[in-house]
Amino acid sequence: MIAKTRVPHFSSEAQERKFWEEHDSTGLVDWSKAKRIRLPNLKPSTQSISLRLPVHTLERIKAAANARDVPYQSLIKVWLEEKLSG
Repeated sequence: MIAKTRVPHFSSEAQERKFWEEHDSTGLVDWSKAKRIRLPNLKPSTQSISLRLPVHTLERIKAAANARDVPYQSLIKVWLEEKLSG
């Protein structure tokens, strides 16, 4: 498929974002020429949350993290991701 029209020049990222929110890329981008790329340094966005746990549960998590020599919050994230993926 050949692009029917050209993608306009954008003067800001906000302008480009607004354009793509309102337009479908099908007629503007020739996806047959697209190449897969890797972005190894791209970090996913995160959001802080507040989570109340029983003291004994948090102590057990901290002990498990200490035994693995990792921060307990990192261990919680790993466990959550494993549970969601499994």
